[in-house]
Amino acid sequence: MLNFFRTPIPDVVLVTPDVFGDDRGFFMETYRADQFVAAGIQARFVQDNHSGSQQGVLRGLHYQIKQPQGKLIRALAGEIFDVAVDIRVSSPTFGQWVGYVLSAINKQQLWVPEGFAHGFYVMSEWAEVAYKATNYYAPLYERSILWDDPQLGIEWPIIPGTKPVLSSKDLAGKSFAEAEYFD
Repeated sequence: MLNFFRTPIPDVVLVTPDVFGDDRGFFMETYRADQFVAAGIQARFVQDNHSGSQQGVLRGLHYQIKQPQGKLIRALAGEIFDVAVDIRVSSPTFGQWVGYVLSAINKQQLWVPEGFAHGFYVMSEWAEVAYKATNYYAPLYERSILWDDPQLGIEWPIIPGTKPVLSSKDLAGKSFAEAEYFD
């Protein structure tokens, strides 16, 4: 069984699997279309992605303005702080964010639908993140919002005395006020 918990942004859903363990290890289902549909998530996944990152890496806040992607994110190894920002102008939660710790230990997943910017910060020494996407990667349409935009006020759990490790693409992200939004 998968358990679905609506976040303060109701379209973003925290998914917690039932985990069956014994002295050999564990088993869990991470995705079942019928349970997602019953929870109101009508996603059709077309691409799986897997990344590995060292502690302090911050990836995001990413989205595709055309060919938008819904994402089902989980940490296979380590621990991340995963963030979704609502960038749908017509939404009552426009400009709001939610963030959750996803880890290999808690085995939780975060469903981030189309219309959101997404990013994560690696809290452990190493983390591997896998996510299913509802549309194909389209670099031409990829956009990035600055991770530390004061208008968003995201409370990243940055390790004291450090700065996050960012890609050149993320360093060049736009402010939230300058970003392209969804209707």
